[in-house]
Amino acid sequence: MEREYVESSMIRSYGFDSSSSTLEFEFNNGVIWQYFDVAESLFYEMKSSGSCGKFFNANIKGQYSESQVG
Repeated sequence: MEREYVESSMIRSYGFDSSSSTLEFEFNNGVIWQYFDVAESLFYEMKSSGSCGKFFNANIKGQYSESQVG
């Protein structure tokens, strides 16, 4: 999955696969997690938010099925 790099104290990069509705994060510690069944509109909302980390904590963490992939 292609990811975009961001300036964040928590997140290094993120990407979205619209064919599987999977949102992927690479955290600054190098760990990669995928979140499943995420609406594409939420991905775009996150992209336009002021802080990816705050958006992640408020809207994604603990809200979706997840899997550590790296």
